[in-house]
Amino acid sequence: MALINTQVKPFNASAFKAGEFIEVSEKDIAGKWSIFFFYPADFTFVCPTELGDVADHYAELQSRGVEVYSVSTDTHFTHKAWHDSSETIGKIQYTMIGDPTGEICRNFDVMREGQGLADRGTFVVDPDGIIQAMEITAEGIGRDAEDLLRKVKAAQYVAAHPGEVCPAAWKEGEATLAPSLDLVGKI
Repeated sequence: MALINTQVKPFNASAFKAGEFIEVSEKDIAGKWSIFFFYPADFTFVCPTELGDVADHYAELQSRGVEVYSVSTDTHFTHKAWHDSSETIGKIQYTMIGDPTGEICRNFDVMREGQGLADRGTFVVDPDGIIQAMEITAEGIGRDAEDLLRKVKAAQYVAAHPGEVCPAAWKEGEATLAPSLDLVGKI
């Protein structure tokens, strides 16, 4: 949990997006909400289900001003090959970052040292480059893009409404809380 409320560290990487190879750095996330979605490896089993789920929610995330960056220790070339050969991965429109050196994985503390693979880690980053939410799951536990979207909405709400917080299972439009002495022991 040490990464919550910390700045994303500098990085430079090659990526695959929209049929092209591009370069990505921490400068690309400045001024907008971002999701970093780490996964172990291309051409595996749980990973494509997760990336496909995020792809299905990408338009809504973009409508909220959120950019998605999936990251694994595969190269950008491997990402392209996977994108071209898998129907599920083929629908991805967000940036797929290659991190073969593990620099970005280490920056987010999700590198499995000795294996050269990333853990399943999700990070919601605000426009100032500060990590606002994170989730790490074990190898066999896939993540849910609906819950990720809920967390993004909560983080954006809290950022736009200082002094308010979102309670458990909060959904957009529901009541929030304004922490105060008057609420102590009344929830």
